[in-house]
Amino acid sequence: MAGGKQINRVHSPLLARVLPWVSVMLGSLIPGWMIIASAPVAPPLGFLTFLSWRQLRPGLLPVWAGLPLGLFDDLYSGQPFGSGVFLWSLAMIVIELVEQYQPWRSQVMDWLLAAGLIAAYLFLSLLLSNAAGGSAPLAVLAPGMVIAVLVFPLVGRLVAWIDRQRLARFRVIG
Repeated sequence: MAGGKQINRVHSPLLARVLPWVSVMLGSLIPGWMIIASAPVAPPLGFLTFLSWRQLRPGLLPVWAGLPLGLFDDLYSGQPFGSGVFLWSLAMIVIELVEQYQPWRSQVMDWLLAAGLIAAYLFLSLLLSNAAGGSAPLAVLAPGMVIAVLVFPLVGRLVAWIDRQRLARFRVIG
């Protein structure tokens, strides 16, 4: 009886609503665990997970979700404090505007939008970091940007799997 009510187990709508937020926060933590490098080659998994949830379930994360999730990312990413809040909120607004003026969606359009947002996020993160006292050259972004854009579909598939588990186990529609 997969996904059904089991002995001493009640479906938790709270857990189903919190799971996307927790997965984005875990995505923000993971790049610090993987490798330590002198260049930013690890993709910003928190941001990629955030974009994936927004594209998979547009109404699940509210427009203001960029503020708390970006704040959490700022605490662990090493970026200047407030840059994640600004950039994640800006990304959410851009997605909302694109979806408002482009009502039709396709997988290619979602991927191109995400690729543009990822490139803009990494570029603006570098500018904000350099404005706060860093001195990284622009060329250092190229490998990390390519890796992040290519990893995005895999993160999207992982988020889709998490969403299927969330809906099957916790019985929430939406």
